[in-house]
Amino acid sequence: MEDKAYKLLANQLQISNKKAKELIDRGLVYVGDRKVKIARALMANNTKFRVEMPNEIEMVYEDNNLIAINKPAFLDSYEAEAIIKAKLIHRLDRETSGILLLAKNQEYLKKAINEFKKQNIKKEYKAWVEGVIYEEIVINKPIITYKIGNRAISKIDKKGKEAITIVKPNLVQGKKSKVDIEIKTGRTHQIRVHLSSIKHPIVGDEQYGSVTKAKRVLLHAYSIEIFGKKFIANEPKEIEKYK
Repeated sequence: MEDKAYKLLANQLQISNKKAKELIDRGLVYVGDRKVKIARALMANNTKFRVEMPNEIEMVYEDNNLIAINKPAFLDSYEAEAIIKAKLIHRLDRETSGILLLAKNQEYLKKAINEFKKQNIKKEYKAWVEGVIYEEIVINKPIITYKIGNRAISKIDKKGKEAITIVKPNLVQGKKSKVDIEIKTGRTHQIRVHLSSIKHPIVGDEQYGSVTKAKRVLLHAYSIEIFGKKFIANEPKEIEKYK
């Protein structure tokens, strides 16, 4: 016998169908090591699910104007905004962990957003990618982004906006590489698209070509510098060391 995944999960956890569907849509539900991606997918009635909730938010810095947090993977930026009760200055993808800045007042928010627009900030990331990277690579390829429903899809396109990514080797483990990344621009999915374009997609990023199953896209926003202050988010264990 089979039933829809969200209904089976709701029954297993004794929660509402709506809550079960939300958990699946957020990418928090697994069967073994395989993520359940489609809430309405038919699955065997005896399927055993596992739910992995996001880690707690780590406070990195706070003053009268600014809050810097280490956002855990699987927590939406807007969910973090509601929890912290401050306004997002920028956003991170749901599966991307790392440094996220929020403003405590409208005046600072306006100034900070302007710094982002003028590209007067420095952002550094860490990621695990497919394949071996031995030397620094500078990727300068324009990116265009489309909206398909609630989903953003980006690709390399000569009609797109300028996008510059600097990739530096950090560590090689088997056929995977840990890299340090600096982005000079802030296009949607820039790092993911650029790394995919050089045949080194981020591990777990099936949307942009990764063939390796992982609990999430292994990308971490390590640091950000704005108005002369630098904030660093500690790496989670899956980024610090690959398996």
